[in-house]
Amino acid sequence: METPAVQDYLAAIYDLQSSAKPVIGARLARHMKLAPPTVTEALRRMQREGYVRLTSKHEVRLTPRGFSIAETMARRHRLIERWLTDVLGLDWAGAHDEAHRLEHAISPVVEEKLATLLGMPSTCPHGNPIPGMEPALPPHEHVSLAEAKVGQTLAIDRITEEGEADRQLLKFLWDNRVRPGVGLTVTEVAPYAGTVSFRIGGHPVTIGLVAAAKIWVYDPARLPATRAARTAARSRGSAGPRPSRPLVRPPTLTPAG
Repeated sequence: METPAVQDYLAAIYDLQSSAKPVIGARLARHMKLAPPTVTEALRRMQREGYVRLTSKHEVRLTPRGFSIAETMARRHRLIERWLTDVLGLDWAGAHDEAHRLEHAISPVVEEKLATLLGMPSTCPHGNPIPGMEPALPPHEHVSLAEAKVGQTLAIDRITEEGEADRQLLKFLWDNRVRPGVGLTVTEVAPYAGTVSFRIGGHPVTIGLVAAAKIWVYDPARLPATRAARTAARSRGSAGPRPSRPLVRPPTLTPAG
């Protein structure tokens, strides 16, 4: 049985792998706020135990065994965040920290009961997908907010796990209505100042490009039709209602506030 420390490492690697950048020891150390030599030694031990594989370029890859554990931890963490925010009313910065403490303690039975209680949510409060759940949106292209262009009208997809680890950033985003499903319009990109500015409704926000890189956005006008919409289109004109299992629908993109 893996230790909570190993679970933490595997979950952190899983989170970092969701971005396009390779996972290396130095990046993992920054994410986990640990000393690089500590991380290096832990990775060597985890490789011997079959949880990870280290490539010739020093990239960290999860083995099938490590991936299975990491995915379970991600699912539990994100479900707990949902419970803490949706049921107990915690803010999403506090929920991330509390979920990290609780994720090691719940059993598979409690995990499934929690998912049922919450209505099988597709994402955590920060927009990151919960493994094993039906996606709320069809597959779509996204970019980081740091890559957005002036004049674009976009929707917030998620705050990456690297963004979640920054409590000050989460508080700033919450206070400024930057949340998944909310629409925004880019008003200025200033590489010379290292910032991007946008409006959510009438509310102006300016954020550093480093922080903006941790926010994923997409163009809602280019979003493919959902399976629910396609099914409804095919059913138009048919006689009588058809029983079907409920489908998760995409969020309504309305500005906050």
